[in-house]
Amino acid sequence: MSLRNISTPLFALLAVLLSAIPLKTQATPAFTRQTGMQCAMCHTDFPALTDTGRRFKLEGYTSSEGTTEWPPISAMIQAGFTHTKVGVPGGAAEHFGPNNNIALGQASLFYTGALFGPSAGSFLSKIGVFAQATYDGVGRSLSWDNVEIRYADKGTLLGKDATYGIYLNNNPTMQDPWQTLPAWGFPFSTSPLASSPSAATLIDGGFSQQVVGIGAYALIDKTWYVDVGAYRTLGTGFQRAMGVDPTDEAQIAGLAPYWRLAYTTKLGAASWEIGTFGLVASTYPGRDKSAGKDRTVDFGFDTQYQAAIGNNNLLALLTWTHEHERWNASKALGTAENSKDSLWKLAATVDVLHDKSYGGALQYFVTDGSKDTGLHDGSPTGSPFSDGFVAELNWLPFHKNGGPSFLPNSDLKLSLQYVIYNHFDGTSHNASANNTLFLGAWYSF
Repeated sequence: MSLRNISTPLFALLAVLLSAIPLKTQATPAFTRQTGMQCAMCHTDFPALTDTGRRFKLEGYTSSEGTTEWPPISAMIQAGFTHTKVGVPGGAAEHFGPNNNIALGQASLFYTGALFGPSAGSFLSKIGVFAQATYDGVGRSLSWDNVEIRYADKGTLLGKDATYGIYLNNNPTMQDPWQTLPAWGFPFSTSPLASSPSAATLIDGGFSQQVVGIGAYALIDKTWYVDVGAYRTLGTGFQRAMGVDPTDEAQIAGLAPYWRLAYTTKLGAASWEIGTFGLVASTYPGRDKSAGKDRTVDFGFDTQYQAAIGNNNLLALLTWTHEHERWNASKALGTAENSKDSLWKLAATVDVLHDKSYGGALQYFVTDGSKDTGLHDGSPTGSPFSDGFVAELNWLPFHKNGGPSFLPNSDLKLSLQYVIYNHFDGTSHNASANNTLFLGAWYSF
């Protein structure tokens, strides 16, 4: 995609973000430039957050102890080499061969920090922004990515100390401070040229960058976290202006409620979180209102254990999501075989980082649910059943002490990842053909 084909409104959005430069700022790697802290203060195996990173997010991206003339801008590049056990006839994607491809996965620009300077007043200085624009190196397109505006403050709720706020964002679950939910969940990076199971719950990226949502949250007594919001679909013209293709997307009828409730506590040098989350949406399939509405209810459970032992980190995650589906419209339109279906997904992950530099992770994942030849037409049996493992080795050479002298506030992760499938889209036959070796480089600066 040439620069001449990038939409004017998207450039306008970036211009607004870049022009709102406060005197007191902070961001992803830019946060280290404001505080002098290394990336390891806020992240374990990035983008997973430590307690410090969660506090920064809860406080609306505006907490900082330092000042600088640097604007709150940072960037990242993800690239890698992909080998699948069996190559893809005709090419893994347009402009790529059947196998053994090197590709720029994505390049992103971030603005993360206070929207106004401290001189703007007590209210305006508590408004922060997380904004990401991404160039897709495989699809060769530029679009907006995760974007959020927050107002955050501290006070008392129910007689307890609390951090609370309101937010506006374009991706359900991106606001979550534990980042165990789909928007930021493990695996944190994957090959953009590998096949992946076709079945996914709606909350697992089904509305990403297609919606706008508003909500309110509070962390009470550093123990109870509550988040309630609602989302609606953005217009097709606006989505195209932001680089998103609205073709065949599900359009929310009215509002889609979202909720999150979690309990967290300290266990010595470790922290533990357990919670629930969900989304309810009535939708027009393919934005077609002629046959009525479908209804989807997602309900999830998650837990996270995080421990710091010297310079070593341990992160254990478990996430389970169940989806109940009523296909009143989709069955009438012939895109679903059943009038009712269900789908569920479970992922269990252990991620360790030694000396904040060398790490490894292992995840078992499984998705299963009702057989429906209309919904799961890529499956030979109509079943969504897929399961397997993600094994990963990581090296973060700059994480502990910072980057090279010319970019001291930067971070690099080099990964060797192997994805193994026991079942893929309802069958074990040739499932291993989708097994993927990915050598990835992720540089943030």
